[in-house]
Amino acid sequence: MAITQSKTREDIRKAIGRNLGKMVTGTTSGSGSTTTAVDATLFGGDDEYNGSYIRLTSGTYDGTTRRITDYTSSTGTMTFSAVAGTVAGSVTYELWDSNFDPQVIDEFINQAIWESTGRIYDPEESLDVHTDKINARWEIPSQFAMIQDIYYRHKYTSKTLHACGTTFDETTDSDITQAVSTEDYKKDGSSLKLTIAVGASAGDKITDSISSVDLSKYDFIEFWIKSTVATSAGNLKIHLDNGTVTADGNDLESLNVPALTADTWKYCRVALSNPESDTAIVSIGLEYDSDLGACTVFLDDIKAVKNDTAVWEKLDRNTWRIDKQGSQGASTQDLILNDRGRTLAGNNLLKIVGGDEPAELSADSDTTEVPERFVTAYATALAAQAGSTRTDMDMDAMRNIAAFWFTKTEQARYSLPFLTNVRTVR
Repeated sequence: MAITQSKTREDIRKAIGRNLGKMVTGTTSGSGSTTTAVDATLFGGDDEYNGSYIRLTSGTYDGTTRRITDYTSSTGTMTFSAVAGTVAGSVTYELWDSNFDPQVIDEFINQAIWESTGRIYDPEESLDVHTDKINARWEIPSQFAMIQDIYYRHKYTSKTLHACGTTFDETTDSDITQAVSTEDYKKDGSSLKLTIAVGASAGDKITDSISSVDLSKYDFIEFWIKSTVATSAGNLKIHLDNGTVTADGNDLESLNVPALTADTWKYCRVALSNPESDTAIVSIGLEYDSDLGACTVFLDDIKAVKNDTAVWEKLDRNTWRIDKQGSQGASTQDLILNDRGRTLAGNNLLKIVGGDEPAELSADSDTTEVPERFVTAYATALAAQAGSTRTDMDMDAMRNIAAFWFTKTEQARYSLPFLTNVRTVR
């Protein structure tokens, strides 16, 4: 699906410069100033590099591009518009011909990356969707541009910490009213309903004592939760402790509940922070950690899970489809399970396997999933084509270079993988 590359944007840009014969690299031999870089090893007379571009590739101003306005050969001093501080010695740099701005070369690199869209994808995997036997439509996580396979968690080892069929009675709070709801739940016919009054403040909590349980071999806490108001990650917390939960930072586990969409059940998987210490958990709690105003929170089916025990079964491709115009409009896309798909998936976690479109490179250290051979060839061709329009250059030579590298581009294009059995999301 994708080819992992180790070449950075800087590596690719240098290769393009060498292909064009319009770039050399160097290292400053001594300290310059805010407006100069010094390399006494450079060849050429005075003004030799006037109009050329210098791209600093290390040091404090790594990634900075400047146009040289003056060159003094006796000292190897290149003058340009000021940077914030002194350009030190031992700083690496690229020196580009006046017709080839390295910032434009970076843009050509991104054009080449986008040219591969539909053939190369950045691999993605998500465990953010959990089925419930009832709903047929689920919003696809935003990182997917295509989906290759969908699996459901068929078997796994878990331990129920609280079924949420009873209220918490170890520690209560006058601003939090508890009830068992048989009308709004996700499992076993009931959930814990918490009505939080407007007077509630950060730090308010409820806790419940549970039979001592050893979680040292478990990886995640999983649970269903719903809030009538939108929340940010950490506005609510799940606490676990070997004594009464205090929510003062001393509990063995203080787990941030992920962000919640208002009036929407969310299945949460939160990694345990210190499972090796969780050998005798006897208390569980929910903390109201930010003033959200009056709201209602529902909790259901809190359990610990051993991640490496999961057995995944692939859903047949004829059991699911993609709605590119999701229930929330054009900005979202939905996964739809047919009757057989819902029966197979049951009440289980889904693993969605697919990919996202390759991302543009915004820093010299960035890498791309697109094969370097293709990116380099195409960006070189684009740069030579642009250079062929400059009257102060050998236009015919640039046209020949462009033609050569466009041919190399097509040869490299044939090596891009043909993806099979994928469904596009966007």
